[in-house]
Parts: sequence; C-alpha cells; structure tokens
Amino acid sequence: MKVTSYGAAGEVTGSKHLLEINGYRILLDCGMFQGKRREAAHKNRHFPFAPDSLDAVVLSHAHIDHSGVLPMLHKKGYRGRIYTTPATRDLCSVMLLDSAHIQERDAEWLAKKNRDYVAPLYDESDVFAVMKRFVCFPYEDRFEIVPDVYVTLHDAGHVLGSAMVAVDYMENGKDRRFLFSGDLGRKNMPLLRDPWEPDNADIIMLESTYGDREHDAIETMESKLAEVVLRTIRRGGKIIIPSFALERAQEVVFALKRLELLGTIPPLPVYVDSPLTANITEIFRYHKESFDEATQQVRSVAGDPFELQQIEYIRNVDDSMRLNTLSEPCVIISASGMCEVGRILHHLRNNCEDKRNTIVIVGFQAKNTLGRRIVERQPEIKIFGVNRPLNAEVKTLNGFSAHAGRNELITFGAHCKGRRKRVLLVHGEEQPLEALRSGLHDEGVKNITVMEENTTVDV
Repeated sequence: MKVTSYGAAGEVTGSKHLLEINGYRILLDCGMFQGKRREAAHKNRHFPFAPDSLDAVVLSHAHIDHSGVLPMLHKKGYRGRIYTTPATRDLCSVMLLDSAHIQERDAEWLAKKNRDYVAPLYDESDVFAVMKRFVCFPYEDRFEIVPDVYVTLHDAGHVLGSAMVAVDYMENGKDRRFLFSGDLGRKNMPLLRDPWEPDNADIIMLESTYGDREHDAIETMESKLAEVVLRTIRRGGKIIIPSFALERAQEVVFALKRLELLGTIPPLPVYVDSPLTANITEIFRYHKESFDEATQQVRSVAGDPFELQQIEYIRNVDDSMRLNTLSEPCVIISASGMCEVGRILHHLRNNCEDKRNTIVIVGFQAKNTLGRRIVERQPEIKIFGVNRPLNAEVKTLNGFSAHAGRNELITFGAHCKGRRKRVLLVHGEEQPLEALRSGLHDEGVKNITVMEENTTVDV
C-alpha cells in the first residue's frame, strides 16, 4: 500500500490522505485549508490529484478542515461514494451549506471594498449534489468499499459522529489493517461516549495536534469557566466565546447549564449567535443515542442539555446586531472557532477594546489565524482591515479541547509496537509532531514516519 498526504501534513488543516491499495485509490477526508487567505484559497481550489481517478472517499468527521472541499471534489469530477456515519452526514448537510454561504458573503464584501477578489470555491448547488454521494454506516459495521477492501468505522469520541477508519485488505497474500485515527477524542469528556480502544493494526495514521502537551484536567474545566464568568460579571463586562459550531459550542452550553444547576454561577443571559450552531444543536438533539451516561442523567433530571434559564439561539442578522447595544453582563457564543469568519468578528470588534470584557478561547488556534493572535496576546489585532487595541482579558481554557492530549496519543500509537508495524504522524505543527515522535519512540514504537505534504510513502 502507498500513502500520500495532500494536507494536514506538517499543519492542522486541509486533511486529505490518499491510500493506493491493489490498484484502487481511496481518499480519507477532503478538508479545507485554513489560514493565510490567498495561500489557502489557492490550495483549496487546486487538487494535486485527479478527482475522477478516485474509487472511494471515507470521511472521518464533519469539521470543515476534514470535509470542507468535498463539494469542490464533486465539482471537479468525482462521482463515487462518500462513506461516513449517519451523524456526520447530517452535520455535513448544514455545515457545507454554511461554508458555501460564507464564501459567497466574503466574495461580495471583498468586491465591495475593492480588495483582492477571491471567488467562492462552490455554491449551494454543489453542496446538494455532493450530499447525494453520501453512504452511511453505523459504528462497528464492516462494509466493502472497493473489491476486497473493507472498512469499519469506530467511535473516535471527538465530535458527534466522528470516526476512526479501520481499513482491512490483503497484500501479498497477507491480511493487513490500516487504522486512521481521524481526530482522536478524549476520555471522560462531557456529552459523548469515550473513544474506541484500538485492538490491532499494522499501520496507524495518527493525528498529532497536541503531541507536545497535555490539556487542563477535565475535572477543573467547569470550575475555571465559573471563575471567568464570576470575575467578568463583577467588573460589569461581557464574556465573548469564539467557538466551533460543532461540539465546542454545545459543550460550553452544557457546562453553563451544569454550573447553573449547581448554583455555582447565577442565571445570566446567554446568546448563541450562530445559525449554524443552532442547526447543529438540533442535530445533537436528534442523535441523543450518542450521549454518554452522565449527559443522559442530566437529561432525565433537568431536561434538554442545551437549554438554560436565559438562553437565546440567534439566527437572523437583526437580532445579532442587537447584541451590539447590550450593556449588561452576558455570555456571547459565536462562530467561527478560529475567529476567521462569521459573526464572532463583529463581537470581537465591538468588545476587544474594553478591559471589563473577557475573550475566552476554548479551542485550538492554527497559525496565521486571528484566534492565534488573540491567544498570543498581541497588543493590536486586525479586524475588518482595522487594527484595534486588545484590552480585554484573554483566557484560554484548554480543558474544553476535544483532541486527545500527549499521553492519550502515545497510548494510542503504542498499539503499533513491533518490527513490521508502523506509525504515520499527521495533523500537527512541527513542534507537536516532533515531540510525539520522540514520545512514541521512548514507548517502544520504532518505525515512525512524520508525513510530509505531497510525499508518497510505501508501507
């Protein structure tokens, strides 16, 4: 088998990994590059392979850096199937449409401001077309995607519907298994069940996002959020939370609900200002079979996990703009998670200069994103082309991360000990990749390859 990473190699966006098995070509994920606008636009527009040469696509989960250019793949000629879980399909149906609308709005804004024009990659008709290509299987079902190549999707515990992809095939008369971690989740996180424990694999392609560090303890996650809320309320400020619409926003709302139930924080207005987040939350409600035992217990005692005493899910623009006039303490949760697009930009623009306010970062921030510049506490941040002082408090709560930390990644990769076994590291920046490689080696995993973009490895 040959493996080529066309994205998420030495970086954390644009996940695309091509498997060539016995003459068949199988693409794992088809994600959008994010970061520097012009560079990302070029990479998203041009595939380094012929889409119509693919025999199958398997999608690990719905995050845009894993699914975001599937409509482009179809537009460029792919007419095969896209295999994934039912929840991931449902999420993609709203997330890809949202992506198309964002691209259209961005193009209109740039044209109006006489900036460099970046045409949308695709429109909603391309999304509707590609959604017809989805074929869904539940976790643990084994199915054939091309002759004599079988896939089983296992619960990755990362976001709703996320999957590890186990690929079973025969090569040179021997049965072999390739396991793609996708984005690996953490144990004991709220809402979803824990990740599946791998049993056996000859090759593991493992994400490395947090390969150099651990997260804050999950047990302290809610108490730290409560501290931020109470401190900001005392000084009369607002809590602004840029959040990924998928999973992170639901986790934060659920945490606020539990803090309210315990009386740790007073009931206060919470505004979820994102039509996409509102739609995704409805999909969570539909797929409640994915909830873990603790969430089911909250449902039985206090009802809907995503309803608070004073919560409003905002869809229309007028209601979003109304938030700019609020003066009392409140929580505003808005997409996007890396502060690159969407309504969060307006909330950051209106609130970043006031030292009473707090910006709470609850997810990974890639290089060259506004979110990363906020985390780095740069004295000024550029929003809509204007430099603005960053006077608000900035608090990073890594405990909300849905990615496995260093020790969990090492434990996962250690299933590939042995002379004939191999680990391929992807989806990480240089420092985490090297740290994880070193940690796996110390654990006894000797055959480790850090994947490079557009480079083929024979495994």
